[in-house]
Amino acid sequence: MTTSNDLFIPIKQDLLILNNNLRKMIGTKNPILYAAAEHLFEAGGKRIRPAIVLLVSQMTNQEQIVLNEQKRLAEITEIIHTASLVHDDIIDECSTRRGVNTVHNTFNTKVAVLAGDFLFAQSSWYLANLNNLEVVKTISKVITDFAEGEIRQGTNNFNVNISINDYIEKSFYKTASLIAASCKGAVMLNCENKITQNNFYQYGKHLGLAFQIIDDILDIIGSDKSLGKPAGSDLKNGNLTLPLIFALEENSQLYKFIRREFQNKGDIEKAIAMIKKTNGLQKAKDLAEEHIQAALHSLDNEYNCQANNSLKLISYYITHRIY
Repeated sequence: MTTSNDLFIPIKQDLLILNNNLRKMIGTKNPILYAAAEHLFEAGGKRIRPAIVLLVSQMTNQEQIVLNEQKRLAEITEIIHTASLVHDDIIDECSTRRGVNTVHNTFNTKVAVLAGDFLFAQSSWYLANLNNLEVVKTISKVITDFAEGEIRQGTNNFNVNISINDYIEKSFYKTASLIAASCKGAVMLNCENKITQNNFYQYGKHLGLAFQIIDDILDIIGSDKSLGKPAGSDLKNGNLTLPLIFALEENSQLYKFIRREFQNKGDIEKAIAMIKKTNGLQKAKDLAEEHIQAALHSLDNEYNCQANNSLKLISYYITHRIY
């Protein structure tokens, strides 16, 4: 089976440098803020997002090299993603992330909010220093999208009338926007061809949507290890994800659990068991596969290189995390 390490062979050295640079980029003199930010990077993660940026950069460069600006963009992408996780964990009241205590659980909520804000600020500073206005415009929009996604999710908590379109829009803002924009930004630093830029934006967008759908399937069937956070936490927080939305079409008994906000003992477990007995999980997986195919369709066949193969393997890897 393909592992995440196999996917990154063309950019293995760049990822090692990235991991070292992330700590240097924190750059705060405040020991509490530094400790909080470093705590996140110590927790690790697969670095899927910066890896995609590096692969797209290498693939679309005529000499198949990654420019220094693109390496920095990959680092910025990971910092933005990490900052969003800090705020997500506060909102969702998660106690662990990637097997370690969350920042607000390790320190306190005030420090966690400031750490997240600080990381967003640092990413903006490094983004501005790329000295490419079009890339700045493209990536900075992502931070606005994160806020939009959180608001949409929060206003739809335990909302039994949420539609699939509502879910997809929210998922774009919360997950797909960053991957799409960073793919486009990487291409912008290589070429001015708008069609090529848009193709890679579409690749990132559909890959991001598939990634979020698979995450939501894992919230029902997965382990804490595969999720990076406790299973069932989305349901507990009133975040009605795609498997549940599909399951509601088949089993109306699920409505009573949602309306009482899973407050009774065993509600989460009973709801999960019900979802598993419907076609909700399979329908969600089918939609994720559709987005993967759309992502692959966006990759131009003219790029015959190892980086292109790695991007295709990443698409395969994302959907097969549920096995």
